[in-house]
Amino acid sequence: MSKKVKISAVSYLNTLPFLYGIKNNSIIEKIDFEQDIPSVCASKLLENKVDIALVPVAVIPFLQNPHIISDYCIGASGKVKTVLLLSDVPLQDIKSIYLDYQSRTSVNLIKVLAKKHWKINPQWINAQKGYEQNINNNTAGLIIGDRTFHIQNQYEYVYDLAEEWEKYSGLPFVFAVWTANKPVEKDFIDDFNTALSFGINNLTQVSKEYYSNFPESKINLHEYFTKYISYEFDTKKKQAMKLFFSELSAVGLLSENALNITI
Repeated sequence: MSKKVKISAVSYLNTLPFLYGIKNNSIIEKIDFEQDIPSVCASKLLENKVDIALVPVAVIPFLQNPHIISDYCIGASGKVKTVLLLSDVPLQDIKSIYLDYQSRTSVNLIKVLAKKHWKINPQWINAQKGYEQNINNNTAGLIIGDRTFHIQNQYEYVYDLAEEWEKYSGLPFVFAVWTANKPVEKDFIDDFNTALSFGINNLTQVSKEYYSNFPESKINLHEYFTKYISYEFDTKKKQAMKLFFSELSAVGLLSENALNITI
């Protein structure tokens, strides 16, 4: 029996179509599957604890041998709904911003937007669990993931980072891609993409199957999957990733050597 491929996927709602596809494909028998917050997915891939992960794109330059293996990603064209800067005051009055500990990509994105798009220079605060309670007055907060569904209505000013990136760049944004830290057999990659494709092509069924897990949330899953998440890792998204890495380098968050990554 061949060794199973270890895979870590993001534990957010936007990943459910991928999970559905994998669960309904024979590839499930070939993998050890784990779900984690984005930062943990990244750590596991960096530390070689898994072979493949759905990782925040900002971690890719730090992998010694990255291989983007899928035609699918977690991306957005316009609003993404779940990567937000929340504030009691408008941008120009913000003095400090809590940075969500769950994803490096969103943290880097907000720093690029602050400097290049919004032209503000807030104090950055690395957040700990429970930081949501400290977002008030001139202190704003970056919050990502499913928590945003329940908290965004508490704030007068809500800035969607994917929408703000599109205003700045004219391009969609890519938050996470399926990446391996070593070469993967082509047959496995083909089967893996087939499984992911099945989930993406059956979003109505995915929404019905998983809605019963959290009916109290009142989240319209099908609307979220189709209106706010863009799953195809297409030419524009690849262009957007290259631009994002270039902007990170321009603001000193990434070395120029990282710009040679093949996307």
